[in-house]
Amino acid sequence: MVSDGHRDLHEAARAYVARCYARPLTLAGLARALATSPRVLQRAYEQAGAGGFSEDLRARRMEAAATLLAEQPSIAVRDVARLVGYRTGAHFARAFGREYGVVPSQFRLRARRARSSGG
Repeated sequence: MVSDGHRDLHEAARAYVARCYARPLTLAGLARALATSPRVLQRAYEQAGAGGFSEDLRARRMEAAATLLAEQPSIAVRDVARLVGYRTGAHFARAFGREYGVVPSQFRLRARRARSSGG
């Protein structure tokens, strides 16, 4: 069972990650921003049962990247990587491939085809 304090902390952490995912974020930095310790924050994520901080951050970044790739074809993939918080395009491409099963450029191509076919 999740205590109210841990639930509130988890919700505050997820809201912060949702707002600041493009910045360099660490568990320690997030804990400082929320005036708590990294261990207490880690425990709040564990008790919420929704994965940890790293998974939350990666999911937010991947969701934002997928939206940009699909909806903003004029933005280069390397710039999408930077906009969602990755320092290198190669690291972003590997993470994106693990998440979606295709490289970012292939994802963009599929999204373009889906739009043009009305799907």
